[in-house]
Amino acid sequence: MQRRQLIQGAGLGGLAATLAACGAQTQGPAPSAAAGAEQPVRQWKMVTTWPANFPGLGSGAALLGEMITQATGGRIKVKVLGAGELVPAFEVFDAVSRGTAEIGHGAAYYWKGKAEAAPFFCAIPFGLNAQEMNGWLYYGGGLELWRELYAPFNLVPFPAGNTGTQMAGWFNREINSLDDLKGLKMRIPGLGGEVMARVGATPVNLPGGEIFTAMQSGAIDATEWVGPYNDLAFGLHRVAKYCYFPGWHEPGPTLECIFNKEAFESLPDDLKAIVDACCRAVNDAMLAEYTARNQQALEQLKSEFKVDFRPLPEPVLHGLAAATRGLLDEMSSKDPFAAKVYASYSEFQRRAMEWHRISEVAYYASRRALVEL
Repeated sequence: MQRRQLIQGAGLGGLAATLAACGAQTQGPAPSAAAGAEQPVRQWKMVTTWPANFPGLGSGAALLGEMITQATGGRIKVKVLGAGELVPAFEVFDAVSRGTAEIGHGAAYYWKGKAEAAPFFCAIPFGLNAQEMNGWLYYGGGLELWRELYAPFNLVPFPAGNTGTQMAGWFNREINSLDDLKGLKMRIPGLGGEVMARVGATPVNLPGGEIFTAMQSGAIDATEWVGPYNDLAFGLHRVAKYCYFPGWHEPGPTLECIFNKEAFESLPDDLKAIVDACCRAVNDAMLAEYTARNQQALEQLKSEFKVDFRPLPEPVLHGLAAATRGLLDEMSSKDPFAAKVYASYSEFQRRAMEWHRISEVAYYASRRALVEL
């Protein structure tokens, strides 16, 4: 797909053009530069944890690279590289940290082995949804904590995408009780995987590009990925019998754009502002795309492929929630910074739930009346 088509397809052609125009207006020489001197062009690489141009995730990263290039008037030219093109998917964090690439796009929960608190900035089981994550990060102190956590790794993070609430996953056995999870080999990363281990499953961490083959070969018995839009593209309906919901483990996963600190700090203030605006734009655009595409793919999976979508039984969800609480308490007890982040996160969630109880939740219940007419 051509880059210009990618932007137009994502519905951001007008925004990209506006940002580009803004960037062009700020291209005058820096105060310290001689009159008429051209500003340097930065040739930057973005490495990602996603397959190149994979719908939603990979294309979102490509869109971000294109927007930064256009909005800066070419003063930053970003080359986007999918998983494995320069570094493997799970080496993105280290590659940007050491300067092999200037930018990375991925998910913070992949880096828990490096920083205990990292998953809070992507997805926590039974945690914040996409709307609440944006509220916490931008207006609840979350982004400041995130940058404090990443600073020792020479990284500057930005929110840069969200899929919205995901599915619980694809299974080749019925799940009627917690006992049905015991011995299950499931691809599930982050804290969700640790929770599954606590109830007797065996979590496996695989990059997206390896999931279908692992399910097809029987190397794993179940997998979560994202939701109808991406799961249909991966053909997961061809290798699993049942799709369960809701995505208790990823209620609103924020994706990240990470910058090498030296590279980011070398930018003049106008380019820093443009980069921030582009990340915010893609953060919003990706959620909008998933909101539209998931419903279309859901209809196709149900009508054309007769996928059996099932809710997880309440006792299973209660068991997973209990295991989650134990895990979060343990993380907080052994890592002071994780405790600090957990306190901020959980207090924001408490207040958000109280507000949404009389706003979002109440509205969802009320509009059923219209549907039932």
